[in-house]
Amino acid sequence: MGPLASLRIVEFEGLGPAPFAAMTLSDLGARVTRITRAGARTRPPTFLNRGRDDVPLDLKTEAGIIDAMALIAEADVLVEGFRPGKMESLGLGPADCAGLNPKLVYARMTGWGQAGPLAHLGGHDINYLGLSGVLSLLGEPDRPPRAPLNLISDFGGGGMYLALGILAAVMQARETGTGCIVDAAMVHGTAHLASMPQAWMADGRWRGGRGDNVLDGGAPFYRCYVTADGGYMAVGALEPVFFRALVEALDLDRAYLDGQNDRSLWPLIEADIAERFAGRNRDHWTAVFREIDACVSPVLSMAEAQAHPQMQDVFAMRDGVLQPTPAPRILPLA
Repeated sequence: MGPLASLRIVEFEGLGPAPFAAMTLSDLGARVTRITRAGARTRPPTFLNRGRDDVPLDLKTEAGIIDAMALIAEADVLVEGFRPGKMESLGLGPADCAGLNPKLVYARMTGWGQAGPLAHLGGHDINYLGLSGVLSLLGEPDRPPRAPLNLISDFGGGGMYLALGILAAVMQARETGTGCIVDAAMVHGTAHLASMPQAWMADGRWRGGRGDNVLDGGAPFYRCYVTADGGYMAVGALEPVFFRALVEALDLDRAYLDGQNDRSLWPLIEADIAERFAGRNRDHWTAVFREIDACVSPVLSMAEAQAHPQMQDVFAMRDGVLQPTPAPRILPLA
């Protein structure tokens, strides 16, 4: 049970962001029926597959299409992540489904969108990052941009925006009695996700090069430093109160306190911070900053993160595998 227990979703089996959105809604209580390919080999258990009732159908046959239509007629939401035109070619496009279920929220997940010169092409997270402009901001200066796994476009700009759009559309459908199409594109969501740096550029507060700004590693008080044992500490001492705590904990020159935003001092401050962290191991610095409000924390491996006391409610055993728990938590008001 959960806050979405009354929500019925029909999901067409796919990869990446659309399954992630369906999993997220299932975690919050939605009942998800997934149409899978008849005769397909059993898929390995992964987190993105949890919370579904699978129904194998052969959509190349009339019987399979009829069975899919029956499920759609009783659903609140349809989720599909195919290339533009695929569902229409099956006779299951929005116009077809509107006749079956006028209250249906028809949720579509694509990379480039349903229209435009690239809509017919494939792509991956790195491609959507590239075209959105976001990839140009990521990585070290004087080196090629570096993609941060496939977290931004696939799951941030894709799956989460799809889930948000579904919930907004369901609210509207329940108020008006009329369904709609949720047209989520990863390149669009990625551009929207980058609203803050875009606003800074519009204000003239963002420099053009990578690693030359406060939040991209340019500032000595917002970056990672290596420790004596080859570990790393993440420093995010942006505000003056946190920067002061950092300076005092590392016993740095107090003159830095008045020059935090003086870019001419940044190389010197960075060198001094790096020297301090390099002198002791990560566990030492973790202990030092555990009780100091300086926005400094260790960089943990995935296994270390799962075992950290702060993360004990973030991971749990399910189906014999330790995995992230549903997010966000929904708790009683009183």
